Amino acid sequence: MNIWPGNWYPLGTSYDGMGTNFSVFSEAAERVQICLFDEFGQETRGDLPEVTGFVWHGYLPGVGPGQRYGLRVHGPYDPLRGLRCNPYKLLIDPYAHAIDGQVRWADAVFPYNLNGPNEDLEPDTRDNAFYIPKSVITNPWFDWGNDRSPKTPWHDTVVYEVHVKGFTMTHPDIPSELRGTYAGLSHPVAVDYLKSLGVTAVELLPVHQFIHDHDLAARDLRNYWGYNSIAYFAPHQEYAATGARGQQVQEFKQMIKTLHEAGIEVILDVVYNHTAEGNHLGPALSFRGIDNLAYYRVMPDEPRFYRDFTGTGNSLNMRDPHVLQLIMDSLRYWVTEMHVDGFRFDLAATLARELHDVDRLSAFFDLIQQDPIVSQVKLIAEPWDVGEGGYQVGNFPPLWSEWNGKYRDTVRDYWRGEDRTLAEFASRLTGSSDLYAATGRKPYASINFVTAHDGFPLNDLVSYNEKHNEANGEDNRDGESHNRSWNCGHEGPSDDPTVAALRERQKRNFLATLLLSQGVPMLLGGDEMGRSQGGNNNAYCQDNEVSWFDWGSADSDLIEFTRRLIDIRRQHPVFRRRRWLEGRPHHDSDLRDIGWFKPNGSSMVDKDWQDALARSIGVCLNGKAIPSPDMRGQPVVDDSFYLLFNAHHEPVRFVLPGEDWGGAWKKLIDTSVALPLDRREEGLRASSTTAAAARSVVVLQSVD
Repeated sequence: MNIWPGNWYPLGTSYDGMGTNFSVFSEAAERVQICLFDEFGQETRGDLPEVTGFVWHGYLPGVGPGQRYGLRVHGPYDPLRGLRCNPYKLLIDPYAHAIDGQVRWADAVFPYNLNGPNEDLEPDTRDNAFYIPKSVITNPWFDWGNDRSPKTPWHDTVVYEVHVKGFTMTHPDIPSELRGTYAGLSHPVAVDYLKSLGVTAVELLPVHQFIHDHDLAARDLRNYWGYNSIAYFAPHQEYAATGARGQQVQEFKQMIKTLHEAGIEVILDVVYNHTAEGNHLGPALSFRGIDNLAYYRVMPDEPRFYRDFTGTGNSLNMRDPHVLQLIMDSLRYWVTEMHVDGFRFDLAATLARELHDVDRLSAFFDLIQQDPIVSQVKLIAEPWDVGEGGYQVGNFPPLWSEWNGKYRDTVRDYWRGEDRTLAEFASRLTGSSDLYAATGRKPYASINFVTAHDGFPLNDLVSYNEKHNEANGEDNRDGESHNRSWNCGHEGPSDDPTVAALRERQKRNFLATLLLSQGVPMLLGGDEMGRSQGGNNNAYCQDNEVSWFDWGSADSDLIEFTRRLIDIRRQHPVFRRRRWLEGRPHHDSDLRDIGWFKPNGSSMVDKDWQDALARSIGVCLNGKAIPSPDMRGQPVVDDSFYLLFNAHHEPVRFVLPGEDWGGAWKKLIDTSVALPLDRREEGLRASSTTAAAARSVVVLQSVD
């Protein structure tokens, strides 16, 4: 193998049209080999000849796109000192832009003797190349044409959380060979559905190359969600219809280009807090064998073992500059080379851990803040991890939006009839200023959601009191037990028309609340069509009909209801304000921007908010009192809206506000009935009364 010295930067592989440069960081290494594989799996090895600042590098002329390769790192194997180099183990390049294959689980995948008496202390000398996915050199060129990010302003954004595979796996109008792929997600039928629904961004569950866990494979299951990353620059190859020798990169780029043409942004759910290598007894796939102490948080006094803030066995070492570089290089790559529009950071509190506590001003956030590329895209934190002090909702820096777990919990409690929820429900409905305003953030810091991939989908939230995860093979021990769900009187599917009607009404209540709240709504993909997981609230390993969209059973009425809500939100800026509601007049209005009313029409006072049994409230949003101008600096004036929320188990009559709030009103939404509403319904006058059915939302629009 003819290897020239090459360059130490950039890390990974760089094809220049004549050959490829290879660059790998390892402070632990004594020797690094590049290993090329031909079509028959035969391996050719060569040493990277140069090392610059612990970066090993070399240039191979004549080697280009499609070439499969791996790494072998020679160095000490001494787990008691946290050193785990083993040259018998082929490793994935951490900077690989594409991966071919999946792990074939065998004893040789592990760096230690599985059958030895000393657990991980004795190295294994069997070659693992047959069992390990291969890194692939990719062609960096792609015709982006006039591709531009839609750059939808945060306050106009409606996020749709969706799984690349599950979205199209059963769609009858998408060719079978494209179902479950990037090409399937960008098929005209799929794009037209997303556009007609009205969402502005898709948030894709992890698409970084991930591994199907060893214990899942032993149970004939798969890691469907993908929170088990092993290559932070590579789009997962199982989602590609066109091939795994770099074609997956081209297919992913084409998906982005197509969605952008439709005005839809793409946000990636990224898992930089841990890797697929697990705890000290896990396999050697990449990072562990390259430089274990640099990449992972180890116990200070026992570096054989890992600090685990994620519940997966390991946590990436955010204190090491090379790990920070890896993450920042990955983020910039997905923005500049793959044209994605933002990121949702899984278990983001782990990324903020400097020593033990979560540090809001950690090095990671400092790097994001000053980066001219990454700081300009949408940044969403899942603001918790499983470590001590890991629940950090409201504590992330100003550039960040957050999954608002308190919104989810409060809205669920309100609609299942819990006591003492009204005051907090009002706060969540209006953007959660108690969480975000003090740090200079706007209402769009709150990513509002009722359901997400983790937990019950909406249909099951109103159909099950208990989780039913037996299919996961863990005797129903996995998954959250406190779901804040309510089965409406019967566990699971029911033929009782009263139960069925209540469930449909509850689904509409949740959707109406979500899409008419201040902040950024995130809709779990499939909720709008009534997707069920049969009571499984932890379907991470269900790569089958449990998790896939059931297009044949889609609830068309619920889809239309959701579309109408999103359209109302899009048309009326009063529901997507850029600044906080303040309870005072703005512009030429003498009225406050918001009014809170008891059902009898009188204004809420302090003691009313403390009423443990209060479950009904009227909210008037004054469309003439919107303080923030539009993007051209012009004042924003909208119609006013009166929202009636009744979580009581009986109907409640509401007295409408006086004429100063609106002389006449028309009904837009009533969750007690399926769409469409009777358009001939007479308008309602100021100070008149109207009924809100038991457990329902009514939306009235001013008409004068």
